[in-house]
Amino acid sequence: MNERKPGMSRRPAVYGKSGPSQKTTAHGKPGLIPKPAPMEGLAARRAALKVIRQVTEDGAYASLALDAVLKNSGLSSADRRLVSRLVYDTLDRMIWLDYVLAQVMAKPDTDIKLKNILRLGACQILLEDRIPESAATNLCVQLCTENGMPGLKGVCNGILRNLIRKKDELVFPDPEKDPELAASIRYSVPGWIWRKLREDYGDEAEKILEYRNKDEGWLLRPNLTKTDDTGFEALLGKKVWQKEKSELPHAWKITGAMDISKDADYTQGYFSIQSGGSMLASLAMDVKRGQQILDCCAAPGGKTCYMAEMMNGTGRIQAWDIHEHRTELIQAQARRLGLENIRPMVRDATKNREEIAGTMDGVLLDAPCTGLGFMAQKPDLKLRVTEESLKELTELQENLLDTVSAYVKPGGTLVYSTCSIFKDESERQAEAFLQRHPEFEEVELPKSIPEKYRAKRDRGLQLLEYRDGMEGFYLIRMKRKYD
Repeated sequence: MNERKPGMSRRPAVYGKSGPSQKTTAHGKPGLIPKPAPMEGLAARRAALKVIRQVTEDGAYASLALDAVLKNSGLSSADRRLVSRLVYDTLDRMIWLDYVLAQVMAKPDTDIKLKNILRLGACQILLEDRIPESAATNLCVQLCTENGMPGLKGVCNGILRNLIRKKDELVFPDPEKDPELAASIRYSVPGWIWRKLREDYGDEAEKILEYRNKDEGWLLRPNLTKTDDTGFEALLGKKVWQKEKSELPHAWKITGAMDISKDADYTQGYFSIQSGGSMLASLAMDVKRGQQILDCCAAPGGKTCYMAEMMNGTGRIQAWDIHEHRTELIQAQARRLGLENIRPMVRDATKNREEIAGTMDGVLLDAPCTGLGFMAQKPDLKLRVTEESLKELTELQENLLDTVSAYVKPGGTLVYSTCSIFKDESERQAEAFLQRHPEFEEVELPKSIPEKYRAKRDRGLQLLEYRDGMEGFYLIRMKRKYD
């Protein structure tokens, strides 16, 4: 509380409301009763709960919700890291946490608002070694009041303290009697995801699901129309970031940066942030100067811009997206980087456009997919994907492939990619396409892609994060035959 300057009078009560509470000081003069100090760590838990609620109750994406909540939050760097860790650990282990909480609750079907507070508390009690159990419990009880549930403070307190007492007595499903349920709880994934990955990868599925990505770094690459590798290395040398050369062409791995998007060199278009799989898809196109290229599902524009730069601003790239606001993201990227050979367009790629049939030197279809190749980085994805949505996506991918392949000229390139680890969305989808379209054939990946990845190619290239150090990603390069 700010102290009053000498001579200042207190603001009197107005409109029938009482003024600040007063007490008599030792000198007989009235003074203000101090407000209780805020509970230490409450702001961070409040922020974490807000994100968790937005994801589980409103369907928000964790990364976007977290960025929005942390922006202008006023939290310290340490608290911001704590919020991120609590959000991602709670979402990542949510199925496991719910199974555990059900063992210490009299009524497991609790209201979702209370359940999210309990999930956050259980995460701190069971997964966070540096947080005292009593602090985790007390802060969650306070969150009940803040979220309009003061009457449930006792329930919350009782459940979390019961969890503390019984945490060494928890029981889990027997893998021999119910392997799917046991795996679902152990890896905290829906059972059907474990079953599909077992069908696709056998015992390797366990390694895929065990992997947790704690890497907070980014991949950066230069704007090839403004600088080269040497110039970019010199530019990075002026930064305080930790940096390491990536195996991918032009790319550097960066850690220790708070918000790269606000960096002056980034805003002036000297470099871009792009995932490894996205870079590989762009390289697989093997674009040349002056070509006509179509990027079918292009937003937010990373692959489009990389190809435009490799074409040195020549030719033209049509960059389609079905949503206008996402097409504007492509336009913003092109404007920031100073790329004038990109034409963002609002287009539904499932609709055939006969006027461009056989006119494109290359077509890139980075198709809508489950996105589970990013599961280790974005754990909320596994909570929103269903068997029904997988089926719908594979049907959409098939439709897109059949439609956009018609735009490739003889001798032209078609690259199909997804950020998925399900074979229904990757090699099985590609195999089925090649059977339907004998006018296409799979071809080798260009030498711009490192040999360590080219050597893994079977029916296309499937990357797995635990094995390859890059998000789960699939791509295949095909050519339309001349005859």
